[in-house]
Amino acid sequence: MTNKPIQITNDRYRLGFHVSAESGWINDPNGFCYFNGYYHIFYQHYPYSPEWGPMHWGHARSKDLVHWENLPIALTPGSKEDKDGCFSGSAIVKDDTLYLFYTGHHYYGDGDPDHFWQNQNMAYSTDGVNFTKYENNPVIASEPEDNTHHFRDPKVWEDNGNYYMILGSQGKDGLGRVILYQSSDLKDWTYIGDIAKSTNIEKEGFMWECPDLFTLNNKDILMCSPQGIKQDEKKYLNLFQTGYFLGHLNSDKTAFTRDQFIELDHGHDFYAAQTTLTPDGRRILIGWMAMWESPMPEKEDGWAGALTLPRELELKDNHLYMKPVEELKALRTHTLQSENLVLESPKLLSDQLSHLEINVTHHVASIENLTTSFEIKDNSNQLILSLKYNAEINEFELYRADKNDSRYATIAPHEELNLRIFVDKSSVEIFINDGEVVFTERYYTEDTPNIWMDASHSIETTYTVHQLNEIAVQF
Repeated sequence: MTNKPIQITNDRYRLGFHVSAESGWINDPNGFCYFNGYYHIFYQHYPYSPEWGPMHWGHARSKDLVHWENLPIALTPGSKEDKDGCFSGSAIVKDDTLYLFYTGHHYYGDGDPDHFWQNQNMAYSTDGVNFTKYENNPVIASEPEDNTHHFRDPKVWEDNGNYYMILGSQGKDGLGRVILYQSSDLKDWTYIGDIAKSTNIEKEGFMWECPDLFTLNNKDILMCSPQGIKQDEKKYLNLFQTGYFLGHLNSDKTAFTRDQFIELDHGHDFYAAQTTLTPDGRRILIGWMAMWESPMPEKEDGWAGALTLPRELELKDNHLYMKPVEELKALRTHTLQSENLVLESPKLLSDQLSHLEINVTHHVASIENLTTSFEIKDNSNQLILSLKYNAEINEFELYRADKNDSRYATIAPHEELNLRIFVDKSSVEIFINDGEVVFTERYYTEDTPNIWMDASHSIETTYTVHQLNEIAVQF
């Protein structure tokens, strides 16, 4: 392995306002927090190849959740406690110090990538840039007796002077679950047990990764990324899922009573989301903008993967809405188009431009057999991506031409249909009706895409197209 990061050879797919590494591979967001006037986001990172490798923690920070500055790598594997990787985890602030909790990954050396063991470790920083691994690592040396070797992704929080850590894990029965530890000082941890678990491998998965637990509108929400859920008609179509359970964590935190699993994002490219609480009390989420086993053509250019835009979570009618944070309006540099019209034929929203925010409102009430469409095409008029809405059944279908594959979502009936769409150089994030439904997608063309909207019947439509800052992320 070389000690020099791989170099970018082509910027044809390079993103302008999404966090990604200077080069190399990234996956899960880690350690999302606010510390010393900055939002910090870390991410799983391998700097020496655009392929997955021994995991480091890359690092970026921002004062406004919009303009990001990439910082030096925060955690590098190779210590005895994390010999083969610093896997995912979280951050917590205590006594003006930023603490990172992460999983140490270890192979047995027999060449079998599934033959490993994992532990939990801590690192700390007083300046938010330079991190020191705790001298008495690991803080949790091995999985509990009722667990398999799948034992990772610590999320830590404080409540009434005590500290709690949940971990994604797999019970001895082969079912995914979330387990809990408690501490008074962040250093010595006591195992409490599992607080929630899968009831069936095909319905709820064999491993629950990247857990997060928080409260919105007096409801406790357990978010995680289950592996192994079987496709159910138009649901659970990705290799792995990310979603949430609504429920209640009891007062002694030994059990989480919950409803069914609900997918959080309906696109092809969303996984391993993590949240933090802002100083003004909003719950903000960032996810990995990719999916395991996706082709990721940017690998040819020396990089792979990115993080989603930050999204504010709101709970309404027992449904988790996910909308772009208000701060993202600062990305707008100027307005390219703005019009009220009766949409009667295909309307070109943009050509020869990228880095856009498109806002569309269709008045869809009382129009029978109505369908609407949003399409991205290349300069040869070949379809790259389409989003179609069938008003009769309130269903969206997002189609990816490169995969010849669709994703689906339904919404409650509305008189208006609102779309807020962020188009970066090789990504599209579509927020429908203030985040009731979201699709996150990568797309690939060396052309500047043409973007169209249309409808099967004449409908009143309002739209605005904003040019966005192309260099909001600084390397």
